[in-house]
Amino acid sequence: MSPLPSVKDPHRSQQKNITEVTMFTLVGFTDDFEMKIYLFLLFLAIYVFTLVGNLGLVFLVLIDSRLHNPMYHFLSALSFLDACYSSVVTPKMLVNFLAENKDISLIGCATQMLLFVTFGTTECFLLAAMAYDRYVAIYYPLTYSVSMSPSVYVPLIIASYAAGLLDGVIHTVATFRLSFCASNEIRHVFCDIPPLLAISCSDTHLNHILLYYVVGFIEIFTILIVLVSYGLILLAILKMRSAEGRRKVFSTCGSHLTGVSIYHGTILFMYMRSSSSYSLDRDMIVSIFYTIVIPMLNPIIYSLRNKDVKQAMKKLFERNWFINKVQF
Repeated sequence: MSPLPSVKDPHRSQQKNITEVTMFTLVGFTDDFEMKIYLFLLFLAIYVFTLVGNLGLVFLVLIDSRLHNPMYHFLSALSFLDACYSSVVTPKMLVNFLAENKDISLIGCATQMLLFVTFGTTECFLLAAMAYDRYVAIYYPLTYSVSMSPSVYVPLIIASYAAGLLDGVIHTVATFRLSFCASNEIRHVFCDIPPLLAISCSDTHLNHILLYYVVGFIEIFTILIVLVSYGLILLAILKMRSAEGRRKVFSTCGSHLTGVSIYHGTILFMYMRSSSSYSLDRDMIVSIFYTIVIPMLNPIIYSLRNKDVKQAMKKLFERNWFINKVQF
């Protein structure tokens, strides 16, 4: 007696195909080799400047006693964060500009997403904490060192990282529980959430809702802290009689407001939209701006307009010049 023909279970077959997707391909910008060389050199220069600028600022804060106050500890935490943020995305992107194989493993893609979401969200909370720090410094100058002692600003920095990590875990788990059976080509230079949702063969409705509301809550909460802090700072400025005092406050707070506006503006544009309005090519450029370009800009924004940082840099260069002269 001949055996009955086996009936193929489509669900089981789909499960088999899903488990085989263990690698993704980061398509990137272009296939034009000459353009990729130009882009490689451009982003390599940006990355080197980002590392030198941000880690240099961390080094300055560590070695110069005049910068040992909460404002500069927050600034050094932001600089270290930006160096890490850029390092999650840029090295892999640079390799892909020159390599034929642009694959990234499932684990590598999930790790990259976890880290960049963690660092991105941490930056939102850290910028809010810095705004609160400026409010305390201007409204309560006599008790500032007590009000923002290490027992206050260190937990604020740790809480920022904890909130970032929680958000990173939520989005990474929600994204990689999906099935990727249709395609493994990501139209991006790194594993961002929208392009991964675009290639999933699962229902991504809940993921889009999660992305919209979680990002919305974080943005509203952190921007509200910034707005309230700077609203109170503005009231304090209006009460000042000294023109020099007003100028100093504007100089200190203006750089922070610039950094906050640029960063939150790109985040709101990127994620606070309906899924139907996503354009992967345009969004790739925007996401590169806030993950690669903004970390490069922050040392410029916070250093060039800061008298204390410029004096610390001048002191460091003069010390090195003197040591070299003595050795010579």
